[in-house]
Amino acid sequence: MPNFNRAGKTYELYFVIGILAISFSAIFVRWSSVEASVIAMYRLFITNLILLPLVWKHRQSMFQLDPGQWGLLAVSGTMLGLHFLLWMESLRLTSVASSTVILTLQPVLVMLGSRFLFKEKANRMMLIGMAAAVAGSIAIGSGDFRLSGTAALGDALSLLGTIAIAVNMMIGQRLRQGMEAFTYNFWVFLIAACSLGAYNAAMGFKLTGFPAKEWGLFVLMSVVSTLFGHYLFNWLLKYMNATAVSMAILGEPVCASLLAWMLLDEKLTALQLAAGMLIIAGVWVFIRSRPINPTEITAIHPD
Repeated sequence: MPNFNRAGKTYELYFVIGILAISFSAIFVRWSSVEASVIAMYRLFITNLILLPLVWKHRQSMFQLDPGQWGLLAVSGTMLGLHFLLWMESLRLTSVASSTVILTLQPVLVMLGSRFLFKEKANRMMLIGMAAAVAGSIAIGSGDFRLSGTAALGDALSLLGTIAIAVNMMIGQRLRQGMEAFTYNFWVFLIAACSLGAYNAAMGFKLTGFPAKEWGLFVLMSVVSTLFGHYLFNWLLKYMNATAVSMAILGEPVCASLLAWMLLDEKLTALQLAAGMLIIAGVWVFIRSRPINPTEITAIHPD
């Protein structure tokens, strides 16, 4: 008989690794002085360069796609690029706390979309876990919301960026059922990078002449945050539903805050620590309460 419990724990471990990986992104961005959209563009282009030697191995899967798959890949990649652009731009106009709290709407939006598109339902414990995690995020940013001036625009951009990544996740869940992780990731990352490149060129941002430190940070973001983060989450979309994978966004602020405390000497308040524990508990309850997908026993290593 298949060991569903063992399979579930394996994917939960990958899920935790992904959260830790994307949490380093904020640290790398803080260490860099380059425009955020340029950082996002290069992290994706470099990721594709790292993946390039494997294209020949996956050539059959990559180039034998039907028009519908190409269309959905284009939308998914564009949504990923929009997410990076809108959310990073929001950080210039509103506070990190406000922008991050708005991002916690992602799993809620994905859950609602998945219920409509995939007829997926969340059980009571999953809803309790999601509610606890969102409440913890709101507690962190509750004293930091501003509803006027540029802050309102920043909050709106963060909301639009959240909608964009929710669309990306739901399309990813649909495509990953019949598409290799490598194929999906390569094309989505490339499309997103090209869309960001067009934006950066239109804005006239500096694209070359960076010191070695900046290129090193671009590589770190590619390897750590993209390959061990976004790539891994896109792979998990075949074995965990999009709502479960999107819950990672609720764990990112907690891990990023702890990393900032250790690496950037940023202070953590008692409220942040308590809210962080609530978020982690909520995410854990949600993930542990989800029904095990039968496809979780079909593979243990990324395809």
